[in-house]
Amino acid sequence: MLALEEMVGLLKASGEVTRLRLLALLAEGDLSVKDLTAILNQSQPRISRHLKLLYEAGLVERLPEGAWVYYCLTQDEAKSDLLAASLKLLDRSDVMLRRDLERLHQIKATNAQQAADYFQFNAEHWDELRRLHAPESAVEAAIVSALGDAPVERLLDLGTGTGSILSLLAGICRQGLGIDVNRPMLAIARSRLDGPNHGHLHVQQGDILDLASLDRRFDLVTLHQVLHYLDDPAAALFEAANVMVPDGRILVVDFAPHDHEFLRKEHAHRRLGFSHDVMRRWMEQAGFTVELARDLQPEMMPDEAYSAQLTVTIWLARKTGETGRRT
Repeated sequence: MLALEEMVGLLKASGEVTRLRLLALLAEGDLSVKDLTAILNQSQPRISRHLKLLYEAGLVERLPEGAWVYYCLTQDEAKSDLLAASLKLLDRSDVMLRRDLERLHQIKATNAQQAADYFQFNAEHWDELRRLHAPESAVEAAIVSALGDAPVERLLDLGTGTGSILSLLAGICRQGLGIDVNRPMLAIARSRLDGPNHGHLHVQQGDILDLASLDRRFDLVTLHQVLHYLDDPAAALFEAANVMVPDGRILVVDFAPHDHEFLRKEHAHRRLGFSHDVMRRWMEQAGFTVELARDLQPEMMPDEAYSAQLTVTIWLARKTGETGRRT
């Protein structure tokens, strides 16, 4: 519920033409100041000033990304309900609003093409890796099976990449946030998550080893094919534990131990897989209790030794204690 004075403040903050146009655009997805400046055809200082007022009122949230800042509508339930009720009554046939949406769609189309070009440029390398392990469809099915159908209030996907896990789990979470340091990957993720069923999902640039700036706690954290890129994988588990609610769950998907040195040399893998014992020890030190450890064997390839393939492992653990001391 909202107090009387708070609601008056929210209505005042949104009760201006440009700010209402901004809110209507952000209802369509995360947008940068650059995007909003181009759509509304107003100066950057003017747009930034309006966004600052909306941010101070708690109607929008900031998602810093290097020198850029993306904005999204508030995730606060009461304020979100107030916004939804107001925006629902807007006449979308209004000339100004219709023009805003047309420009928005043009910008999204351009961003999607840039993301597609980047993906196409790198697709050959990713396909090479996919051929080494179980099909993505099998891995995704195993993830869904491991998590079950219990609803998730807040999902945090660390190293979100192209947003595949957010998209996969969109139906079971009320809010989803993806963190990644790679801006081209985030562009792909935004394109993938641009749709009516993904309005509750957001991505932002950030360091998964420094989550202190997050102002909320999560009941599910996922790390899908992320830990092998880190010099200190255990640090990511400790950092995840610090932003989780008690009894929250963490799901890690990565490779079992292997000896494919080319992955280290050509694909920036820092660690060549993880054993069950190592992962369990790290989990326990971070305050988790492992509830599931499942290996997904690769498909047999013609004329190729079975040992030459990669085994994918899924670990599911629950936060049951305080974060321990690292050793």
